[in-house]
Amino acid sequence: MQEATAQIRDFLQFIALSFIEHPDQAQLRVGQPEEGHLSFRLILAHEDVAQLIGRNGFTASAIRNVVNSVAARDNIKVTLRIHSVEEEQQRMAELEAKEMIE
Repeated sequence: MQEATAQIRDFLQFIALSFIEHPDQAQLRVGQPEEGHLSFRLILAHEDVAQLIGRNGFTASAIRNVVNSVAARDNIKVTLRIHSVEEEQQRMAELEAKEMIE
């Protein structure tokens, strides 16, 4: 599974950097892998999110289809979420607030 994770991560980095205007702000995070499932979060500058998602989500859908096709060889399901830096900061603040409550 580590080899598949590395291949998918490398592919996502290559594709994202090819499409976006601000590669210096891009981050790719891999979530905690579960048995047969990988979760990736691609965090981009606000302007780049729309560029990578594409009109009606066609570009993001194509990227997800390619990634899932590659992962299917190893019986792995992949989730890809695309966020802006601002959305990620808000998400992290909400997680921290939730942890403080618990």
